Amino acid sequence: MLEMKVPSPGESITEVEIATWLVSDGDYVEKDQAIAEVDSDKATLELPAEEAGVITLKAEEGDVVEVGQVVCIIDTAAARPEGASAPAAAPNPEPVAEKAAPAAPQADTYATGTASPAAKKMMAETGAKVSRGTGKDGRITKADVIDAVASMGSAGNGERGSTSKKMSSLRRKLASRLVTVKNETAMLTTFNEVDMKPIFDLRNKYKNEFVEKHGVKLGFMSFFTLAATRALQMYPATNSMIDGDHMVSFDYVDVSIAVSGPKGLMVPVLRNAETMDFAGVEKEIGRLATKVRDGKITIDEMTGGTFTITNGGVFGSMLSTPIINPPQSAILGMHNIIQRPVAVDGEVVIRPMMYVALSYDHRVIDGRESVGTLVAIKEALENPEEILMGGDARKALGL
Repeated sequence: MLEMKVPSPGESITEVEIATWLVSDGDYVEKDQAIAEVDSDKATLELPAEEAGVITLKAEEGDVVEVGQVVCIIDTAAARPEGASAPAAAPNPEPVAEKAAPAAPQADTYATGTASPAAKKMMAETGAKVSRGTGKDGRITKADVIDAVASMGSAGNGERGSTSKKMSSLRRKLASRLVTVKNETAMLTTFNEVDMKPIFDLRNKYKNEFVEKHGVKLGFMSFFTLAATRALQMYPATNSMIDGDHMVSFDYVDVSIAVSGPKGLMVPVLRNAETMDFAGVEKEIGRLATKVRDGKITIDEMTGGTFTITNGGVFGSMLSTPIINPPQSAILGMHNIIQRPVAVDGEVVIRPMMYVALSYDHRVIDGRESVGTLVAIKEALENPEEILMGGDARKALGL
């Protein structure tokens, strides 16, 4: 018998929450097979089986367990069921497209309709019927049963169901951090707008060559990342943070990029963005975004950023005041691009315009630095070939 204990997912983390069991009590599991997803206050991680055998679960979904606590037992002496084989390795992920295609419906598997221990117990107590769940491979989770129970009764002519679901450890920590930021920083936001036509023109001109050469698309994020990196080097206060009574300024730029994943918003970090070119930024963002969406991102890959970029425009946001990502002192918010009439050389023309916002901690960054940073970003984005590419777009794009 092998007792599987919760490993430490990172320094300072003492407990995790069992988010989802990916196997059921009594299943035969293979060595290194993912058996559970666990939430810490920083990330969602997969728990792999340490050996092959028949598993007995010792914790339920939603339980908060301490690092080092036994969560399951694997009978390593149990024989592998006839016809069972080790799961195939997942193929290498494709580069992330600018816009994800709709997910194909999941095919039924042996796991479809299998209830987790917590879900099985609740179904027995409530009489709820669930044939297919929202868990991995159609497994039935506790949340699926709660949804079913809520919709069992109705009043009047329409259903009046409601659901109650405990927030994950990650979401609870995020909520606490957001309140802390609002209460403990002197946060202000400055705004500007960017004429995106020069970037549109460059992308249209070189996008096919770029993807053929580098295997990734030439997106907006590389322009914004390199423009922000240049601005932070011009205004070091924006690339600083408070440490007690000291202000720490960095001579490197680690850019946190907000990425929406299945467990919520994650912020993987591009290390030393000041050394990257357009292809390097696009490849690294693609790699990190894929890991976030596959639930494979590590805590180390999400810590240590000095500045954050978030793009609410992909969801249709026209304007927002992004909240600082502590202990950083500033965050750049991108928004949607709208064709609007603007005055150019005394004439009204239609241009693709984007509002940009820079939220900053006024304890560290004064008005001159905050406005100067955003103006420097705007200048670089509106004249990218000269400012970001040194006058040679083909060379800068590695073509």
